[in-house]
Amino acid sequence: MTDRLALTCKARVNEDVVFRDLEGEAVLLNLNTGTYFGLDPVGTQIWHLIQADRSLREIRDALLDEYEVTKSQCEDDLLGFVGLLQEKELIEVRH
Repeated sequence: MTDRLALTCKARVNEDVVFRDLEGEAVLLNLNTGTYFGLDPVGTQIWHLIQADRSLREIRDALLDEYEVTKSQCEDDLLGFVGLLQEKELIEVRH
């Protein structure tokens, strides 16, 4: 069972995942599982922030600086997205 995600967590890209940026949007492929996943521009930005070894709180703050969204909505969307990436074995989350 996966521990509950929190803003204090950090995510790390799974070593079996390759990433390609396609003019602001991206595709991910887990070479081990064959999972293919497409990212929109916001997802691509989050992916870059994950690669920069930021906490989920730091990622949330960067998104709040960039987009007009409530803090609560941003947190919910970010944690949901990170949870999906984790479920698809594209990232590992450190608590």
